[in-house]
Amino acid sequence: MIKLIASDIDGTLVKDGCHDINPELYDVILKLRAKGIQFAAASGRQWVSIESIFEPIKEKIFYLSDNGAYVGLHGRSLYTNTIDRQTVMDLIHDVRRKEGMEIMLSGPDIIYMETKNQDVLDWMINGYKFRIQQVEDLTAVDSEFIKVSVYREHDVESHTRDLQEKYGDLLKITTAGDMWLDCMKKGINKGQAVKLLQDSLGIKPSETMAFGDQLNDVEMLQQAYYSFAVGNAREEVKAAAKFQTDTNVNNGVLKILKLLL
Repeated sequence: MIKLIASDIDGTLVKDGCHDINPELYDVILKLRAKGIQFAAASGRQWVSIESIFEPIKEKIFYLSDNGAYVGLHGRSLYTNTIDRQTVMDLIHDVRRKEGMEIMLSGPDIIYMETKNQDVLDWMINGYKFRIQQVEDLTAVDSEFIKVSVYREHDVESHTRDLQEKYGDLLKITTAGDMWLDCMKKGINKGQAVKLLQDSLGIKPSETMAFGDQLNDVEMLQQAYYSFAVGNAREEVKAAAKFQTDTNVNNGVLKILKLLL
Protein backbone atom coordinates (compact mmCIF):
# COMPACT_ATOMS: atom_id res chain seq x y z
CA MET A 1 0.00 0.00 0.00
CA ILE A 2 1.22 3.51 -0.81
CA LYS A 3 1.65 5.63 2.32
CA LEU A 4 3.77 8.56 1.04
CA ILE A 5 3.81 10.52 -2.21
CA ALA A 6 6.60 12.99 -2.96
CA SER A 7 6.51 15.21 -6.02
CA ASP A 8 8.72 17.84 -7.56
CA ILE A 9 6.96 21.06 -8.64
CA ASP A 10 8.66 22.91 -11.53
CA GLY A 11 8.60 20.87 -14.71
CA THR A 12 6.63 18.12 -12.94
CA LEU A 13 3.42 19.71 -11.63
CA VAL A 14 3.74 23.09 -13.36
CA LYS A 15 5.81 24.75 -16.09
CA ASP A 16 9.19 26.00 -14.88
CA GLY A 17 8.80 29.21 -12.90
CA CYS A 18 5.01 29.03 -13.09
CA HIS A 19 2.66 29.24 -10.13
CA ASP A 20 -0.60 27.95 -11.55
CA ILE A 21 -1.45 24.40 -10.56
CA ASN A 22 -4.48 22.32 -11.52
CA PRO A 23 -6.88 22.94 -8.60
CA GLU A 24 -8.18 19.38 -8.90
CA LEU A 25 -4.89 18.29 -7.34
CA TYR A 26 -5.90 19.82 -3.99
CA ASP A 27 -9.03 17.69 -3.77
CA VAL A 28 -7.17 14.54 -4.80
CA ILE A 29 -4.46 15.10 -2.17
CA LEU A 30 -7.11 15.55 0.54
CA LYS A 31 -8.86 12.35 -0.54
CA LEU A 32 -5.56 10.47 -0.50
CA ARG A 33 -4.82 11.86 2.95
CA ALA A 34 -8.17 10.55 4.15
CA LYS A 35 -6.93 7.12 3.05
CA GLY A 36 -3.79 7.55 5.17
CA ILE A 37 -1.49 8.64 2.32
CA GLN A 38 0.78 11.62 3.07
CA PHE A 39 1.86 14.13 0.39
CA ALA A 40 5.18 15.98 0.30
CA ALA A 41 6.03 18.77 -2.14
CA ALA A 42 9.75 18.42 -2.89
CA SER A 43 11.29 21.39 -4.66
CA GLY A 44 14.29 23.62 -5.06
CA ARG A 45 11.89 26.44 -4.19
CA GLN A 46 11.73 28.20 -0.83
CA TRP A 47 9.10 26.83 1.57
CA VAL A 48 7.20 30.13 1.34
CA SER A 49 6.80 29.58 -2.41
CA ILE A 50 5.65 25.99 -1.94
CA GLU A 51 3.11 27.11 0.65
CA SER A 52 1.67 29.75 -1.68
CA ILE A 53 1.19 27.15 -4.44
CA PHE A 54 -0.64 24.79 -2.08
CA GLU A 55 -2.45 27.56 -0.19
CA PRO A 56 -5.86 25.78 0.05
CA ILE A 57 -4.26 22.70 1.64
CA LYS A 58 -1.05 24.18 3.04
CA GLU A 59 -1.65 22.70 6.50
CA LYS A 60 -2.10 19.19 5.10
CA ILE A 61 1.21 18.56 3.31
CA PHE A 62 4.93 18.36 4.04
CA TYR A 63 7.40 20.85 2.55
CA LEU A 64 10.74 19.49 1.33
CA SER A 65 12.14 22.80 0.14
CA ASP A 66 15.52 24.00 -1.07
CA ASN A 67 16.22 20.55 -2.52
CA GLY A 68 15.82 18.93 0.87
CA ALA A 69 17.81 21.43 2.92
CA TYR A 70 14.56 22.39 4.70
CA VAL A 71 11.94 19.90 5.83
CA GLY A 72 8.81 21.24 7.47
CA LEU A 73 5.08 21.62 7.85
CA HIS A 74 2.92 24.73 7.73
CA GLY A 75 4.47 27.18 10.18
CA ARG A 76 6.97 24.69 11.57
CA SER A 77 10.50 23.71 10.57
CA LEU A 78 11.39 20.09 11.30
CA TYR A 79 14.94 19.98 9.89
CA THR A 80 17.32 22.55 8.42
CA ASN A 81 20.76 21.78 7.03
CA THR A 82 23.15 24.72 6.97
CA ILE A 83 26.27 25.28 4.85
CA ASP A 84 29.68 26.32 6.18
CA ARG A 85 29.77 30.12 5.99
CA GLN A 86 33.28 30.41 4.54
CA THR A 87 32.38 28.06 1.71
CA VAL A 88 29.36 30.25 0.92
CA MET A 89 31.51 33.41 0.92
CA ASP A 90 34.08 31.85 -1.41
CA LEU A 91 31.35 30.71 -3.79
CA ILE A 92 29.81 34.19 -3.86
CA HIS A 93 33.14 35.73 -4.86
CA ASP A 94 33.65 33.18 -7.64
CA VAL A 95 30.16 33.68 -9.10
CA ARG A 96 30.58 37.45 -9.04
CA ARG A 97 33.49 37.10 -11.47
CA LYS A 98 31.22 35.56 -14.10
CA GLU A 99 29.09 37.42 -16.61
CA GLY A 100 25.33 37.05 -16.83
CA MET A 101 24.81 35.27 -13.51
CA GLU A 102 22.80 36.10 -10.42
CA ILE A 103 23.15 34.68 -6.90
CA MET A 104 20.33 33.76 -4.55
CA LEU A 105 21.43 33.13 -0.98
CA SER A 106 18.83 31.19 0.99
CA GLY A 107 18.44 31.43 4.73
CA PRO A 108 15.84 29.21 6.40
CA ASP A 109 13.09 31.82 5.87
CA ILE A 110 14.49 34.61 3.67
CA ILE A 111 16.29 34.66 0.32
CA TYR A 112 18.92 37.38 -0.12
CA MET A 113 19.81 38.90 -3.50
CA GLU A 114 22.13 41.73 -4.47
CA THR A 115 20.93 41.87 -8.08
CA LYS A 116 20.31 45.21 -9.79
CA ASN A 117 18.23 43.47 -12.47
CA GLN A 118 14.69 44.50 -11.62
CA ASP A 119 13.15 42.05 -14.11
CA VAL A 120 14.84 39.10 -12.38
CA LEU A 121 13.86 40.43 -8.97
CA ASP A 122 10.23 40.91 -10.02
CA TRP A 123 10.16 37.38 -11.45
CA MET A 124 11.45 35.89 -8.20
CA ILE A 125 8.94 37.83 -6.09
CA ASN A 126 5.85 37.81 -8.32
CA GLY A 127 6.49 34.63 -10.31
CA TYR A 128 7.97 32.21 -7.81
CA LYS A 129 6.46 34.08 -4.82
CA PHE A 130 9.78 33.99 -2.96
CA ARG A 131 10.29 35.98 0.22
CA ILE A 132 13.27 38.07 -0.86
CA GLN A 133 15.35 40.76 0.79
CA GLN A 134 17.45 42.88 -1.56
CA VAL A 135 20.86 43.74 -0.07
CA GLU A 136 23.92 45.67 -1.19
CA ASP A 137 26.43 42.96 -0.28
CA LEU A 138 25.63 39.28 0.22
CA THR A 139 28.84 38.73 2.15
CA ALA A 140 27.58 41.14 4.83
CA VAL A 141 24.37 39.18 5.50
CA ASP A 142 24.22 37.89 9.07
CA SER A 143 22.34 34.61 8.74
CA GLU A 144 22.69 30.87 8.47
CA PHE A 145 22.44 29.61 4.89
CA ILE A 146 20.86 26.42 3.58
CA LYS A 147 21.30 26.88 -0.18
CA VAL A 148 23.14 28.97 -2.75
CA SER A 149 21.50 29.18 -6.18
CA VAL A 150 23.19 30.45 -9.31
CA TYR A 151 20.86 31.73 -12.02
CA ARG A 152 21.71 32.13 -15.70
CA GLU A 153 19.12 32.73 -18.39
CA HIS A 154 20.30 29.79 -20.49
CA ASP A 155 22.67 26.82 -20.21
CA VAL A 156 23.82 27.36 -16.64
CA GLU A 157 25.29 23.85 -16.46
CA SER A 158 27.97 24.32 -19.11
CA HIS A 159 28.88 27.80 -17.84
CA THR A 160 29.49 26.64 -14.26
CA ARG A 161 31.60 23.52 -14.80
CA ASP A 162 34.56 25.17 -13.07
CA LEU A 163 32.43 25.88 -10.00
CA GLN A 164 31.13 22.33 -9.96
CA GLU A 165 34.68 21.01 -10.10
CA LYS A 166 36.02 23.39 -7.44
CA TYR A 167 33.19 22.91 -4.92
CA GLY A 168 32.12 19.38 -5.76
CA ASP A 169 33.88 17.92 -2.70
CA LEU A 170 32.45 20.58 -0.38
CA LEU A 171 28.84 20.91 -1.50
CA LYS A 172 26.02 18.92 -3.04
CA ILE A 173 25.69 20.58 -6.45
CA THR A 174 22.88 19.87 -8.87
CA THR A 175 21.16 21.51 -11.81
CA ALA A 176 17.45 22.28 -11.93
CA GLY A 177 16.42 22.94 -15.49
CA ASP A 178 18.39 25.11 -17.88
CA MET A 179 18.66 28.13 -15.58
CA TRP A 180 19.55 26.99 -12.06
CA LEU A 181 22.59 25.56 -10.32
CA ASP A 182 21.74 24.69 -6.70
CA CYS A 183 24.34 24.18 -3.98
CA MET A 184 23.52 22.62 -0.60
CA LYS A 185 25.38 21.02 2.28
CA LYS A 186 27.19 17.86 1.26
CA GLY A 187 24.86 14.88 1.46
CA ILE A 188 21.69 16.96 1.19
CA ASN A 189 19.21 16.21 -1.57
CA LYS A 190 15.52 15.49 -2.04
CA GLY A 191 16.08 11.78 -1.52
CA GLN A 192 17.66 12.37 1.87
CA ALA A 193 14.69 14.55 2.83
CA VAL A 194 12.24 11.84 1.75
CA LYS A 195 14.19 9.33 3.84
CA LEU A 196 13.84 11.61 6.87
CA LEU A 197 10.09 11.57 6.40
CA GLN A 198 10.02 7.83 5.86
CA ASP A 199 12.03 7.19 9.03
CA SER A 200 9.92 9.64 11.06
CA LEU A 201 6.60 8.22 9.85
CA GLY A 202 7.60 4.56 9.73
CA ILE A 203 7.14 4.34 5.96
CA LYS A 204 9.19 2.08 3.70
CA PRO A 205 10.53 2.92 0.22
CA SER A 206 8.24 0.14 -1.03
CA GLU A 207 5.31 2.21 0.30
CA THR A 208 6.50 5.42 -1.38
CA MET A 209 5.69 7.01 -4.74
CA ALA A 210 7.73 9.86 -6.26
CA PHE A 211 7.59 12.07 -9.35
CA GLY A 212 10.29 14.20 -10.99
CA ASP A 213 11.78 15.61 -14.17
CA GLN A 214 15.27 16.98 -13.45
CA LEU A 215 18.63 15.81 -12.12
CA ASN A 216 17.86 17.18 -8.65
CA ASP A 217 15.00 14.64 -8.49
CA VAL A 218 17.08 11.50 -9.10
CA GLU A 219 17.90 10.72 -5.44
CA MET A 220 14.24 11.17 -4.55
CA LEU A 221 13.18 8.73 -7.26
CA GLN A 222 15.74 6.24 -5.96
CA GLN A 223 14.17 6.46 -2.50
CA ALA A 224 10.77 5.30 -3.79
CA TYR A 225 9.84 1.98 -5.34
CA TYR A 226 7.05 3.62 -7.34
CA SER A 227 9.25 6.19 -9.09
CA PHE A 228 7.81 8.11 -12.03
CA ALA A 229 9.42 10.41 -14.57
CA VAL A 230 7.02 12.78 -16.27
CA GLY A 231 6.96 12.65 -20.07
CA ASN A 232 8.96 15.87 -20.41
CA ALA A 233 11.73 14.73 -18.04
CA ARG A 234 15.42 14.59 -18.94
CA GLU A 235 16.54 11.27 -20.37
CA GLU A 236 18.76 10.65 -17.33
CA VAL A 237 15.70 11.00 -15.10
CA LYS A 238 13.63 8.65 -17.24
CA ALA A 239 16.45 6.12 -16.96
CA ALA A 240 16.49 6.48 -13.16
CA ALA A 241 12.72 6.03 -12.78
CA LYS A 242 10.92 2.69 -12.88
CA PHE A 243 7.82 4.13 -14.53
CA GLN A 244 6.76 7.02 -16.74
CA THR A 245 3.64 9.15 -16.89
CA ASP A 246 2.33 11.95 -19.11
CA THR A 247 3.94 15.39 -19.31
CA ASN A 248 3.52 18.14 -16.75
CA VAL A 249 1.24 20.18 -19.02
CA ASN A 250 -0.96 17.12 -19.52
CA ASN A 251 -1.35 16.52 -15.77
CA GLY A 252 0.85 13.43 -15.71
CA VAL A 253 1.15 13.34 -11.91
CA LEU A 254 -2.55 13.98 -11.34
CA LYS A 255 -3.48 11.11 -13.67
CA ILE A 256 -1.49 8.64 -11.57
CA LEU A 257 -2.74 9.99 -8.24
CA LYS A 258 -6.36 9.65 -9.38
CA LEU A 259 -5.70 5.96 -10.07
CA LEU A 260 -4.86 5.53 -6.37
CA LEU A 261 -8.38 6.66 -5.50
